[in-house]
Amino acid sequence: MEENDAKKRIEQLIDLLNQYNHEYYIDSNPSISDYEFDLLLKELEGLEVQFPQYAFEYSPTKRVGGDITKKFEVIQHIYPMLSLSNTYSESEIVDWENRIKKMTLEPIEYVCELKYDGVAIGIRYDNGVLTQAVTRGDGTQGENITANVKTIKTIPLKLKGNFPNTFEIRGEIFLPFKKFEEINKEREDLGEQLFANPRNSASGTLKLHDSKVVAQRGLDTYLYGVYGVDGLTSGHFEMVQLAGQWGLKVPSVKERYIQKVNSIEEIMDFIHYWDKKRDELPFAIDGIVIKVNNYAQQEELGYTAKSPRWATAYKFKAERVESNLLSIDYQVGRTGVITPVANLSPIQLGGTTVKRASLHNADQIEKLDLHYNDAVFVEKGGEIIPKIVGVNTEKRANSAQKVVFIHQCPECATELVRNEGEAQHFCPNDSSCPPQMTGKIEHFIGRKAMNIDGLGTETIQLLFDNNFIKNSADLYDLTFDNLLTLDRMAEKSANNLLKGLNESKNVPFERVLFALGIRYVGETVAKKLAKHFKNIEALQQATLLELIMVDEIGERIAQAVRDYFDNPKHIALINRFKEIGLQFEIKETATVSNKLEGKSIVVSGVFHAFSRDELKSLIESNGGKNVSSISNKTDYVVAGDNMGPAKLQKATDLNIPILSEDEFVRMLN
Repeated sequence: MEENDAKKRIEQLIDLLNQYNHEYYIDSNPSISDYEFDLLLKELEGLEVQFPQYAFEYSPTKRVGGDITKKFEVIQHIYPMLSLSNTYSESEIVDWENRIKKMTLEPIEYVCELKYDGVAIGIRYDNGVLTQAVTRGDGTQGENITANVKTIKTIPLKLKGNFPNTFEIRGEIFLPFKKFEEINKEREDLGEQLFANPRNSASGTLKLHDSKVVAQRGLDTYLYGVYGVDGLTSGHFEMVQLAGQWGLKVPSVKERYIQKVNSIEEIMDFIHYWDKKRDELPFAIDGIVIKVNNYAQQEELGYTAKSPRWATAYKFKAERVESNLLSIDYQVGRTGVITPVANLSPIQLGGTTVKRASLHNADQIEKLDLHYNDAVFVEKGGEIIPKIVGVNTEKRANSAQKVVFIHQCPECATELVRNEGEAQHFCPNDSSCPPQMTGKIEHFIGRKAMNIDGLGTETIQLLFDNNFIKNSADLYDLTFDNLLTLDRMAEKSANNLLKGLNESKNVPFERVLFALGIRYVGETVAKKLAKHFKNIEALQQATLLELIMVDEIGERIAQAVRDYFDNPKHIALINRFKEIGLQFEIKETATVSNKLEGKSIVVSGVFHAFSRDELKSLIESNGGKNVSSISNKTDYVVAGDNMGPAKLQKATDLNIPILSEDEFVRMLN
């Protein structure tokens, strides 16, 4: 390559990689796969070696991680968080192991670990108490996200055993697949853009400012690198096991998440085992990390400018299979959001037969330049839902028709709308578009909303198809005779359903507000709005500015609430709910005494004389505060039968008084 051409290509690669870095680390919305990114980075590294005069200081090869967002306090790392050299080639792992053996005379033990696909974190403990948690950032400094990390249940706030006075432990925070699916289902229900994969979801969650929301997400972690201690063990593997004794969640030897080995053959056996088994894990991994175990040998081998010589990573290629795009379905969610889904020729991917793949939105279709009958590349990798990542244009027929995103709702033919700044199109006809109508009713009866026993998706569809219901209020007009006309509806089932509807009239205001299905108003937002405005009339009359002034309610949510109440059809529906007898104001608990004033109390277990809700009401009416989790700020735990052993142990460890049901009542009397 000529010098001028090399300079142009280097500058082009720098621009591209910096853009992709920003999408990955700052926006948490990558547009290319890790494999494609690593290939571009390797090309840049090669050109910079060949033409060192163009190895610019702003090149992504000079940085370890990504940019720093300014939302959290920036903290300097005491021990730099270096990245690992990595490869997709087994022969390069063999070459690395050969180099290691030549650099030291002693026999070498290696440690093989899973490479978790999450967010790197450094957590500091002082005197056994978690004091700081910092992201990798650019490797020399990161963001202080301590408050968010403290909400992760698998990270202990206080250690046990014989731990060092001060040290730092590093690991990876990730989102298990099950939690990822739950979050995306909720985001789909709210009409929000779905997270692309669990890693993005974990990254986005840790950047949230409301630690309560973080706590609800169900993040998890594995911790595996101890810094700032000397002489406790001779090697990394032994230190990880010791850290486990302090109460830290470390990789399991039993489950083969970590293994000590002595040869390249055993390293390869570990790689091959997890290349086959990784689809069975409950979380995402993208490779295997191999480290020299002995600390003295690590010191001897040293570091390059960017990474330790004594460690490397083998990265799995995301499984990519070619299929044919047969057609595209456009699904309508309960908030009217239109989601395109590709129908494919059946292929085997990740151990399952795949016939459909997500296309997300119109921008994704345009970016792929999709044509009908295209040969498309489909990946699963760390994704839950397979996605189309590219097109084999060499196989495209000259007559192939370009895919154009629809302009009308596939269910009701209403012209679609796309608001400025939003990725998705949606159907605005929420009152007579069938999937939106049934979707809103399904949301209304949900466990976190009205929680109506005896009703499910199939029953709602039957009621809708038989013209018994068109909206949620119609449920309360159902009669015993109506229900008996339905297939598979017996007398007992009909009575249970009617009983569930009647009992739902006691559901508190915040859950009724959530059940209305206002766009962007999830469970947490509904609670904040109900607590602030106290009743539906005050909320209906609130101006946009008054809504924005509510704690953590942004302009987008405020506008969605205002739009909902500006619609006469929604007001008519609410008026029907009022006539039915649903709760549209917060019931203030009458104060009986101030015996529990300033006291935080956890209620856990099964009780005999009172229900849990009754005990919580007693606490509030006597000036106390109900809290859901045990901490050093908890004053009492009221324990019933079958209290969770983890909660019981935590209360005992923190010396929190544990009261039986009778002891609690005697204390009040």
